[in-house]
Amino acid sequence: MPTSPRSSRSSRSSRSPRPAGIATRPRPRAGGRGAGRRDGRPRWGMRMATTFSVLVLGAGGIGHAVVTSLDTGIDRVDPFKDMKNRPGAGHGMNLLLVGTDGRDKITKAEKAKYKLGGAPCHCTDTIMLVHLSEDGKRASVVSLPRDSYAELPAHVDQTTGQHHKPHPVKLNAAYAEGGPNLTVRTVEHMTGVKISHYLEVDFTSFMKTVDALGGVQICTPRPLKDSYTGLNLTAGTHKLDGGQALQYVRARHVDATSDLGRMQRQQRFIAALINQATSSGVLLNPVKFRAVTSAMLSSVRADAGFGAQQLLALNEAMHGFSPSSSEFTSVPLSGSGIAIKGVGSTLKWDPVKSKKLFQALRADKPLAPPRKAAPAAPGAPAAPAAPAKAPKGTLVDVRPQQIRVQVYNGTPTDGLGKQVDDALHATGFRTTRAPLTAAQLKVKRTIVMYDPRWDRSARSLAAALPGSVLRAVKRQGATLKVMAGSDFKAVRPVRVEEAPEGTFGTMTGDQVVCP
Repeated sequence: MPTSPRSSRSSRSSRSPRPAGIATRPRPRAGGRGAGRRDGRPRWGMRMATTFSVLVLGAGGIGHAVVTSLDTGIDRVDPFKDMKNRPGAGHGMNLLLVGTDGRDKITKAEKAKYKLGGAPCHCTDTIMLVHLSEDGKRASVVSLPRDSYAELPAHVDQTTGQHHKPHPVKLNAAYAEGGPNLTVRTVEHMTGVKISHYLEVDFTSFMKTVDALGGVQICTPRPLKDSYTGLNLTAGTHKLDGGQALQYVRARHVDATSDLGRMQRQQRFIAALINQATSSGVLLNPVKFRAVTSAMLSSVRADAGFGAQQLLALNEAMHGFSPSSSEFTSVPLSGSGIAIKGVGSTLKWDPVKSKKLFQALRADKPLAPPRKAAPAAPGAPAAPAAPAKAPKGTLVDVRPQQIRVQVYNGTPTDGLGKQVDDALHATGFRTTRAPLTAAQLKVKRTIVMYDPRWDRSARSLAAALPGSVLRAVKRQGATLKVMAGSDFKAVRPVRVEEAPEGTFGTMTGDQVVCP
């Protein structure tokens, strides 16, 4: 769930727009080698994300000397070497964030604990295209499925030295056959988006960055267990350290969605990491900032055009950045994939929707639907779009409106059954509106009785009743039963994860972080 490039000579003529709000400080123009561009930091796939949010949010107020000292530790690559016929620059900044398998740098103890055994592969685990708007107020993160159908251009295999003609593969094969250069060439050809910078992060950098931030909080409406990565989370809110975060973003076997589900978890983690970085004070504290960036940059590879000046310019442009400033989506897919002989089944991008998506990126347009404008007073100018409020309530797996509930009063307290029924109904549950009295009235802890076939609904209902216990009753049927006990105090609001909106199924960061 990373390698970096250097700006090519062929791109010297393109100029990246200067971020708004930083005109008072002269800065090198973007385009040539070492030029001053606004850049983010990658997270290894998802960790790319980690790196991006922290770096993107970071350097301001810290001082040029500190940032320059960090710059010297970045490993450099040239992914733009000898590239020709590249797409037009468009508006804003485009970063290709690549996450690689860096288990060769992990300790034996960490390999055993986080199930990172086996030999490291020269491969990409995650590929993301991150667009930073020209005004520096919005970051759009587009996940590119690693199993996407791709056609590699003619190239020389970096491992065998063999000359290859153009041929179809899965997208992640571009890195295996030709490293950063072939990866950039392939992505630019598929998307029509010119890559400004290439950033690569591995396992080690990801884990150290999360730990330096003090962990990252994520929410899950259902238990997540993956024997392949060792991930084992109960439903609810968890603060993950670096190793646990690595398990979370790598997990592919927690449900039937495989890589697509993993990309969604990666995006949620990025949003949570941005929230942690912007709300914890890390980015305003020179000591903490240096610790975080040192951890992050220890295993990062980047193009030569990404350096201290870019960090400083980027921070100024991104002043006030928050989870609501970020938006996340994946390339729209068609209904059926393509089987390639010797490669296997691939994912086919929807030709119409994906074209519109990348056109929006090139035009520097937001991918998420616009916010509804706040109502204006009579005679006053129209109010600006209201910022989205973080959704309230505990995340659950099943929408309350889909759960039918019969309430019983298990205590001698008159009216308790009606009180519980009313509270659950107000929260959205389909109560019978006719609470009953239990045969025995000495129930201390509230009980949720359910048919095992409706266990997901039962867990969602129990989340609304703090302290309640679950009791499976075979052949009970679809209606769940609540035996209200003397411990009942109130019903807790619950919600399901919001469905992506708009043409591209985009979510903003504030919609997916823990409330």
